[in-house]
Amino acid sequence: MDFASRSVQLMGSAISVSLLHEQAETLLDETVRLLHLYKHRFSANDDDSELMMINHMAGIERVPVHPELFELIEIGKKHSLAAKSHLNITIGPLVQTWRIGFSDARLPSSYEISQALALTDPDLIDLDPESHSVFLAEKGMKIDLGALAKGYIADRIKDYLQAQGVTSALINLGGNVLTLGENEVTQRPWRIGIQNPKLPRGKHSAILTVTDQSVVTSGIYERTLQTEGKSYHHILDRETGYPVDSPLASITILSDKSVDGEIWTTRLFGEAPASILAQIEAQEGIEALIITQDDRIFCSSGVLPHLTVAS
Repeated sequence: MDFASRSVQLMGSAISVSLLHEQAETLLDETVRLLHLYKHRFSANDDDSELMMINHMAGIERVPVHPELFELIEIGKKHSLAAKSHLNITIGPLVQTWRIGFSDARLPSSYEISQALALTDPDLIDLDPESHSVFLAEKGMKIDLGALAKGYIADRIKDYLQAQGVTSALINLGGNVLTLGENEVTQRPWRIGIQNPKLPRGKHSAILTVTDQSVVTSGIYERTLQTEGKSYHHILDRETGYPVDSPLASITILSDKSVDGEIWTTRLFGEAPASILAQIEAQEGIEALIITQDDRIFCSSGVLPHLTVAS
């Protein structure tokens, strides 16, 4: 058995996949090919992606799409319409107005923000399951799957590796980690560090030990815009159009499927810790770890057996 790793810079993140298999390098070649395929399918930043074909045709005509893209939009619409959800996959016009995380990021005017907000109604996504087609009812609407796609992609990569007989792998899509089996090199669960929001990358506030599970973290420290003496993070409020005003520095979701981690980090970001934990305890198979801006750590009951707080 060979243990091998591969790293690529893709989808705005450093992506790495490590696995144990007698044909490890061949499987990693195919994994990288799949990553590029999914980037082309789901990207809201590549003008020629499959997703952008829908956005270009907003208010004009419906667009038939690949079943995976249709499925992800369907999942995203459902969670965007859920009560009190902070997730909204039609937030694309707002994301493109701020551009936080890109070299051309800037502070928009209140008028620009109000114009963008007017195009962010998920009810205006028209889905036809029979033809796997999508229609955005208003010109200028833009779907952005940035809050879902990496989790969905990680799950598909795991499916592929399992189908090839891999029993030990670590899939890291930058803030989104999915494990397959345990770490067969150490014969122990995988140890996943939770970034300390106030320290340089690689300095951890906690460690989670996981087997066959996903760890997804979203935080206000990941991408920021510094301008006019203020700092603006990239997690935008679907109601105000400005970065979410929240006591949270980060929220981490522990789940079986990585897409669920993506969904719930976004659905809940903006709630108070007590509200987040109450909602998480009501969900089966999903756990949460919260770090606040004043350095407090909160977690749901199911996290405790996995948790080591960094000293």
